[in-house]
Amino acid sequence: MNEHLKAATLIEALPYIQQFRGQTIVIKYGGAAMENEALVEGVLRDVVFLEAVGINPVLVHGGGKAITRAMKERGVVAKFIDGLRVSDAESMDVIEKTLSGEINPGIVDAIKKLGGKARGFSGKEVLIARKMEYRLAKTGEAVDLGFVGDILGVDTGPLRDAVRAEVMPVISPLARDGDGRVYNINADVAAGEIAQALKADKIIYLSDVNGVLRDFKDPQSTISTLTIAEIDELKKQGIIDGGMLPKVDSAIEALRHGVKKVHFLDGRMAHSLLLEVFTDAGVGTEITA
Repeated sequence: MNEHLKAATLIEALPYIQQFRGQTIVIKYGGAAMENEALVEGVLRDVVFLEAVGINPVLVHGGGKAITRAMKERGVVAKFIDGLRVSDAESMDVIEKTLSGEINPGIVDAIKKLGGKARGFSGKEVLIARKMEYRLAKTGEAVDLGFVGDILGVDTGPLRDAVRAEVMPVISPLARDGDGRVYNINADVAAGEIAQALKADKIIYLSDVNGVLRDFKDPQSTISTLTIAEIDELKKQGIIDGGMLPKVDSAIEALRHGVKKVHFLDGRMAHSLLLEVFTDAGVGTEITA
């Protein structure tokens, strides 16, 4: 890139930096983008960039692939229903140790090494939940997902304290009920609830899919913009299904409760986060009410 192109890129970014400065953006980080060390460093460097220009990023991470790997090592079989992990007592022990004991502190340490400021939160410190009563998306049949929770509330105090201190909250998708039982929370759902509670301006979902695809077999079939009504139609057609369901459902809920925009990005694409936030074209899928 020559010097003029470098300058043009910075000039293009300027109005977006001015627009988003001081705003809170919740970023859900998961999927294959968390599996490759080079990808992890690239994503977290982008998040530190947001922090450096005065945006308040709040990072909610997943860890499904690492959890499945840890469960396999212990001989525990992973089972999913409608994209939600069935979580019995043995699974929960692995899930909690992997999320809050390994992944969360690893992300916090990486952010600090890149010059950012971050504080790790086990979700059970800030998320209040109850056991989920779940019905299959297609048939409505009741199923028991084990220790999978529905979020009842978010204790925003510690998160707001961190943001005011210009320290990035990094949150694992766990929650606790009034009796101290710990529940596994779908990370997409956790991000949506946290964004609502913090009155965030945006949620950005970083995963291993380039937005919402019209044809899941064609990675180039990304739908660039969607409304809630259009999403409902795509669900009826079966185009949005499986693991994408909790993502779009949490996105819709957030939009209905004050979050202005939701973005689905491919975290494997270099600097997809910066391209979405700071350029005219953007990438992935943008969802509005």
